[in-house]
Amino acid sequence: MKVLLIGGGAREHAIASALKRGGAELYSFMSCKNPGIMRISEKYKIAKESEIEKIVEFAKENNVDFAIAGPELPLSLGVADALEEAGIPCVGPKKELAKIEASKAFARELMDKYKIDGLVKYGVFYDYKEAWNFIEELGEVAVKPIGLTGGKGVKIVGEQLKDIDEAKAYAKEVIEKKIGGFAGVVIEERVLGEEFTAQVFVDGKNIVPMPAVQDFKRAYEGDKGHNTGGMGSYSCSTHLLPFLTKKDYEKAVEIAKKAVEALKKETGLEYKGILYAQCMLSDEVKLIEFNCRFGDPEAMNVLTILKSNFVEICEDIIDGNLKNAEFEKKATVCKYIAPVGYGLKPKANAEITVNEEDIEKSGAVLYYAAVNAEDGKLYTTTSRTLAVVGVAKSLKEAEEIAESATKHVKGEDIYHRSDIGKEELIKKKIERIMKIRGIKDASYFSLGC
Repeated sequence: MKVLLIGGGAREHAIASALKRGGAELYSFMSCKNPGIMRISEKYKIAKESEIEKIVEFAKENNVDFAIAGPELPLSLGVADALEEAGIPCVGPKKELAKIEASKAFARELMDKYKIDGLVKYGVFYDYKEAWNFIEELGEVAVKPIGLTGGKGVKIVGEQLKDIDEAKAYAKEVIEKKIGGFAGVVIEERVLGEEFTAQVFVDGKNIVPMPAVQDFKRAYEGDKGHNTGGMGSYSCSTHLLPFLTKKDYEKAVEIAKKAVEALKKETGLEYKGILYAQCMLSDEVKLIEFNCRFGDPEAMNVLTILKSNFVEICEDIIDGNLKNAEFEKKATVCKYIAPVGYGLKPKANAEITVNEEDIEKSGAVLYYAAVNAEDGKLYTTTSRTLAVVGVAKSLKEAEEIAESATKHVKGEDIYHRSDIGKEELIKKKIERIMKIRGIKDASYFSLGC
């Protein structure tokens, strides 16, 4: 089976590895020279992932059987539509459906129109003065650009924004500077709790959930600093999370299912691919945002422990015949190594050395991200550099494996969050949910991890 993979980050390296395990012959189209993807590809092309015509041309030249898109940008630009017009099925939604991520306004209005659970108080504004009035009405808010910002555009009062005045100033900036590509802004109530990710495979009608994952977007230890695209993530052997009950996770999956049904009613099109629901566990499950593809880093957690053949899952998605997907009952911890300043003013073009043999001996799995391979050497870019994933029966052991692997990556001006997956940080998350929900006995969360 010849498969075209679009994208060149660690998420795509994880997708490539899963496809390869499933017996695929891989053809890759990416913007940087990812050595991990290059190594297992029959052919690859280096070009911008926004160049839809070149993607289709590369797919036709190599007579691929189907394609899968890793990042959101090509999907938002209609790569699935263009490939299907050329007779090539795509695991990834068409442009009209990808709006569920590409437009936060569309996503919220869809939830509102079809009465999907998990909707927060929100407003969409194209006049900053109207936005200001809504901010004053709600008080503590989240200010969100409507369009794509690589996971770095959302700012929240009490976190990245000091007070309501800063929220108003940022809302005005978003509108006037068209941050995210739209001269508009979404204002939402701030929801306190713990974020978690529910990802599902979708064949147009049926959905199959993957294990729950928690991502860490803040740049520094202790969940401090600015937002990034994600510094790492973890999942548990139960496929739940230490603070998350089965009932709560089922609610999140149901939100994703209702969104798929609503998209069909709204557009007349079937959603095929991966749908990602970023949720907040508070007094109830709230939907923070939808993504039209695998999460990054969450893809590394789930695909690393996928037991089912990923190529066959993709074929079932295309054929509308999706039944199930099996995952190992193991915990995972993913830690990203990134250039210093990532998310703000990252330092790029620094040489790094990666001892792949020692990383493998440590028991971890390595996924290259935004690096460039030149003349046998590796150099950082302005985005995340690589990810290491520890896999074990317990979360504690998985974290130790991942942390041990980071020692085998050397270079100046790179860093990682060593606290991701550690017991102290997880305990704080359990305590936070106990306080929010008025739970006195921690055995309420007797899930094991």
